[in-house]
Amino acid sequence: MAPDARPPPNQWLMGVDAFERRMPHHAGIRALWESKWREPCHRAVYPFHDGAFEDFEPVFLDLIARNVYDGNSAEFTLAFIPAAQALDKRGDQAVAEGGSEGKKKASELYLRAACLLRIARFAYITGFPSINDPVKWQAWELQKAIYRKAGSLWSPSPMLEISIPHTSAKGRDRDTIPAYVRVPPSTPGSKAKCPAVILLTGLDGYRPDNTTRSDEFLSRGWGTVIFEIPGTADCPADSADPLSPDRLLDSVFAWMAADGRFDMARVMCWGLSSGGYYAVRAAHMHREKLVGVVAHGAGTHHFFGREWLSRADGHEYPFQLTPALAMKHGYGDDVEAYLDGAQKKFSLLETGILGLPSTRLLLVNGTLDGLMPIEDSMLLFEYGSPKEARFFTGALHMGYPMANSSVYPWMEQVMGSGSTK
Repeated sequence: MAPDARPPPNQWLMGVDAFERRMPHHAGIRALWESKWREPCHRAVYPFHDGAFEDFEPVFLDLIARNVYDGNSAEFTLAFIPAAQALDKRGDQAVAEGGSEGKKKASELYLRAACLLRIARFAYITGFPSINDPVKWQAWELQKAIYRKAGSLWSPSPMLEISIPHTSAKGRDRDTIPAYVRVPPSTPGSKAKCPAVILLTGLDGYRPDNTTRSDEFLSRGWGTVIFEIPGTADCPADSADPLSPDRLLDSVFAWMAADGRFDMARVMCWGLSSGGYYAVRAAHMHREKLVGVVAHGAGTHHFFGREWLSRADGHEYPFQLTPALAMKHGYGDDVEAYLDGAQKKFSLLETGILGLPSTRLLLVNGTLDGLMPIEDSMLLFEYGSPKEARFFTGALHMGYPMANSSVYPWMEQVMGSGSTK
């Protein structure tokens, strides 16, 4: 065992019953819809944010009738495409009507279409080192194209597509970082720069899936730069190289500084789910460039262990988790190799990252998280700089729906301090 290794606990804080059980939504497409997804779809919350129940119910009833449960199948993905294309067409018609109301209506329709396509390409896609699923990749490209139409209508702060030069790329890293950027409107003649939030996306939520967050940032006068994490969607970083995320952020910081619109003394980072791991890493490896970091639902050490992953496939993820994680971390289809080697290679404890000093770091999660164990957030209090946290008793992954009400006030306070280490 490595000097900084930590064996799994004798009992996980989520409890033996919760850890051992297989959640009912894994029984099939009807169970997935009725026991897990129908209610959040009604409320238009993750993963159905920006969407409408009326768009999804007919699709899921059709999938149930045909007993199509395999989320990786072409049949699952293609079932959502016609409804998305119909909404896209209606959006185009609304734009043609002209005026502010036409644009508002068009944006809503485009976002509904993009949400359908989000579920179509669920739960996981990657283009590195090659496209893992051509059918889902087509849905991803269509999602981006339709979301681009919506984002172009958001005056005075449209969503801009930027190809950031990956100036720190090495090895198998690719040359550009696809990113979405939004900045608050500037006062004519003003040279004021805006604070900014770097948003690191997750295993299944990508650039077009963060409309509300970017709106929240803008309402506070903050810009945002959004891009995917290694091993997901369009990210150019070598997913098998644990150091590639450091190079990724080096390039993003260089671009932001050269761009001239951002106050580089007030840059924060918020990592979501799998992105929380990279947020923790950034808090340590880029502490001088970040005034604060939110690691939201982060897996840092135990998450990579065989003991935890042996049951995670039956927890709250909608489909099988470990095949997606293996591919995301550069192991391809070899799940066993991932289970054997990921912790030693990627654990932030075993690689010594957690022992380093960090910038201000807020850890947020639910105590019953079945994807990234709450122990992985608690572990950080034993190493490096003092940390801050908000854990939600009885809540699942990410601590939703309560979590954001704690994150934004903390971010406001940190942004107001405006001082880096």
